[in-house]
Amino acid sequence: MPIDNFWIKLKSEANALAKQEPLLASYIHACVLAHHNFETSLSFILSNKIKDEVMPALAVREVFDQAYLLNPAIVEAAIKDIQAVLDRDPAVDSSLTVLLNFKGFQAIQTHRIAHYLWHHDRKPLSLFMQSRNSEVFGVDIHPGAKIGQGVMFDHATGIVIGETAVVEDHVSILQSVTLGGTGNESGDRHPKVRQGVMIGAGAKILGNIEIGRRSKVGAGSVVLKSVPEHVTVVGVPAKVVGIPCCDNPCETMNQNVLED
Repeated sequence: MPIDNFWIKLKSEANALAKQEPLLASYIHACVLAHHNFETSLSFILSNKIKDEVMPALAVREVFDQAYLLNPAIVEAAIKDIQAVLDRDPAVDSSLTVLLNFKGFQAIQTHRIAHYLWHHDRKPLSLFMQSRNSEVFGVDIHPGAKIGQGVMFDHATGIVIGETAVVEDHVSILQSVTLGGTGNESGDRHPKVRQGVMIGAGAKILGNIEIGRRSKVGAGSVVLKSVPEHVTVVGVPAKVVGIPCCDNPCETMNQNVLED
């Protein structure tokens, strides 16, 4: 969806909610209706989450605004992330709900700024963003990690992603998932998660291995070897137990590996 069309839709949802719940009206006005576009609304929301007693929201917001201005693709990715949640989570019925309340979405957007800073010679500030992301949202993503578009962190608490990890477009990851290394080795040492994958709650994927396109990792699994495309793996250590009952596990979010 084009950014302008998305913004019109978001403001319509905000106006409707402000009328429905007067107690939230001033909050919705400050977060959405007071802004002239989506990116300024997003930077306002995130900067007020990431600020602390020493780093004021205004200073943080300037960093977000500059990144959005110089790299509009970050904003486009945020819209695709919101759409992913709408498509995959039956508990969600509006874009506004995701923007205001879903810490998995907010954590991904904070990481996008940390990643931008990491690659623009501002590593100390990017590490500050990582630290605040972990403290505020309970999601610890190294700024060097690459995350695609249309990604959903469902519930999100306890997700850990290492420096050289890659999460491609259209991936769903549930709470307490680790994409980690296997020791103190250096270099390329973290997992590569390809398009269409769903990773169940509590799964640990360790080492420079690949999770093939459209595969499913069952909850609580420990994955130590690369996973082929479009299979279901489960167990400790994880083994192939079947083929997902849908083309793209990230979309259906079917957690029951017994159906595969």
